Amino acid sequence: MSKSTSYRFLLAGGGTGGHLYPAVAVAEKIKLLLPEAEILFIGTKSKIEGRVVPQLGYKFKSIWIKGFSRKLKPENILFPLKLVVSVIQSIIINMIYRPKVSIGSGGYVSGPAIFGSSVMGAKIILIEQNSYPGVTTRILERYANEVHLSFEDSKKYFKDKEKLFLTGNPVRGSLTLSNKEEALKSFGLSSTKKTLFILGGSLGAGSINKVIADSLEPLSKKNIQIIWQTGEIYFEKYKSFLSDNVKVMAFVEKMNLAYSACDLLLARAGATTLAEILTLGIPSILVPSPNVAENHQYFNAKSLSDKNAALLIEDKNLKNEFTGKVLSLILDENKLNELKKNSRQLSKPDAAEIIAKRAIKFATEL
Repeated sequence: MSKSTSYRFLLAGGGTGGHLYPAVAVAEKIKLLLPEAEILFIGTKSKIEGRVVPQLGYKFKSIWIKGFSRKLKPENILFPLKLVVSVIQSIIINMIYRPKVSIGSGGYVSGPAIFGSSVMGAKIILIEQNSYPGVTTRILERYANEVHLSFEDSKKYFKDKEKLFLTGNPVRGSLTLSNKEEALKSFGLSSTKKTLFILGGSLGAGSINKVIADSLEPLSKKNIQIIWQTGEIYFEKYKSFLSDNVKVMAFVEKMNLAYSACDLLLARAGATTLAEILTLGIPSILVPSPNVAENHQYFNAKSLSDKNAALLIEDKNLKNEFTGKVLSLILDENKLNELKKNSRQLSKPDAAEIIAKRAIKFATEL
């Protein structure tokens, strides 16, 4: 057996970028630290991982699993069949590939994949991004050797405390801030005005988009310019608001530049967004989505707001609180600097490297 086949790593996590990109960040670090490592991702063809992982040059195998909708939908009838088939597919993939270490970063797809790895005797590492752990991570805990958390608050939801490590949410190494004036110039914005960045997620956020459209006039009167990611499904509705001071786009391709340009971010509270703003020290107002599993975005945002590392506005209060809170914060340099400082103190920029090193240690011990 060649040396490279001794170092096989399987990664599973997807459905959303919040579950996929932490796994990608760890994979990148594994390849950097151990170039001869072989890496395989398991996911579903129809979700983000089916498109992104092959583009990044990693091997990819798909399974049939699809999440169970919390709403009454006919497709839920097929869930038990899809789960059984996906478990069988995962065991077969693991039998052929025989990973030394498997890393699950959440989402329904990681359940069958990581279970299949445990059946084949692989060491198991789980990454939990959210303050309130997802159901898949809680189910897989019994098979895990280690569970790496992003929030201290998560510990109380797990049975075996000895498996837990407060490591942080892995962020890709390419995420760095650039020169602010150059970043503003790339968007065609002024360096003499305050800049608000609106980030509702790749699909957008209806309530956030509506309140932005209704608040452009008072913001403009205070010399505030806006980078506004509407999301794909809302772009046609709001593209007419494009102006010298309001840059409307369906999706921001160069997030580094948008983060670098802004004085304040208003965003949903997905785990990946939070990891990025902590790593970069971005002052933020967080508006948790009310439409996510187990309300985990609220708990994510509260973990930061309790430590004065972000402001929290609940979605139901957005209309009444938005303008006042944005103006009071973005025009107060002391408050902005306080949020920057506190967010950086909570950041764990070495999370991807720590998890990668633990995975490599497991692989080389066997």
